Amino acid sequence: MTAAGPDHRRHAPATQRNREPILGVLRRVLPAAGTVLEIASGSGEHAVFLAGSLPDLIWHPTDPDPDNRASIRAWIAETGVTNVTAPASLDAAARAWPVTHADAIVCINMIHISPWPATQGLMAGAGRTLPTGAPLYLYGPYRRDGRHTAPSNEDFDHSLKAQNAEWGVRDLEEVCAAAAGSGLTLDEVIEMPANNLSVVFRRG
Repeated sequence: MTAAGPDHRRHAPATQRNREPILGVLRRVLPAAGTVLEIASGSGEHAVFLAGSLPDLIWHPTDPDPDNRASIRAWIAETGVTNVTAPASLDAAARAWPVTHADAIVCINMIHISPWPATQGLMAGAGRTLPTGAPLYLYGPYRRDGRHTAPSNEDFDHSLKAQNAEWGVRDLEEVCAAAAGSGLTLDEVIEMPANNLSVVFRRG
């Protein structure tokens, strides 16, 4: 509880570890100004940190979970960051999104903890929403050429599937194929700490 009532802020420990490396890539990949649509913003910790570090961008967080949206609102209030909009309810797998245009899309740690249709919907939505040349940035663990990149990722994959059979570390090649089907071209793959990857697509 706080003096004003319950504290709705959620905490994702990985955010503290990965936010600086992610920011380093985004400084280079994102446009200098415009609107960034974040899919599956989770606790909102990335949103307020990245927006605060990139003040010329408007950050538009989204999440289908009302508790996560409450956490995002709480983090916005706590940090006082002014270039983050109120979070919207958005299901990546939906055929229509409440946002119809963005200058960039960011999606951190969603693909492996959601059913495959969410990834397919993400790609389709990016194809509808982004202008030509605009980036879709993904971050998380991936298999490459059908193999895990580290034993820890294989263990993580097993733990995900034990929680939900529809989850799991995805093959990067399958993700790229889904992207290509929506008019997105792979631009670059950047190795990140803890056996994760930054994957950048561009709208064709």
